[in-house]
Amino acid sequence: MSITHSITKTVGIDCPWEQVFAFLADPANWPKWAVVNIRSIEPTDDPDWWHMSTPLGPARLRVRANAEFGVLDHDYVDDTAAWCVPARVVPNGDGAEFMITFHQPPSLTEEVFKQQAELVDTELAALKEILETAAPAVPA
Repeated sequence: MSITHSITKTVGIDCPWEQVFAFLADPANWPKWAVVNIRSIEPTDDPDWWHMSTPLGPARLRVRANAEFGVLDHDYVDDTAAWCVPARVVPNGDGAEFMITFHQPPSLTEEVFKQQAELVDTELAALKEILETAAPAVPA
């Protein structure tokens, strides 16, 4: 048994965790925040899988969401790799933390894996901006 290289990214979002979860659980929302990796997305005949257009070509996405536990694990498959990506949304005060872990697939070099993981920071910043801008103001 071996352990692969992994990177976990987190972002705090000043928005109720239920709202963050609902937004992320809907793959139709992913092109709005995953601005580096997803150009467009559309449902397929299989209700679990979505077709995506990415900078590297076509890919597929399946989100395995469980609201009770904040689970947003998803499977991403393209011509270069298949990724099982664990992700969670957890409450943090009146807001939420979104955590996503990437394990390096054998098909990617260490350098390419790190470059791809760094691009996620742009996407998490976009997610934060979208959800905090859309969040209703809380009366003082």
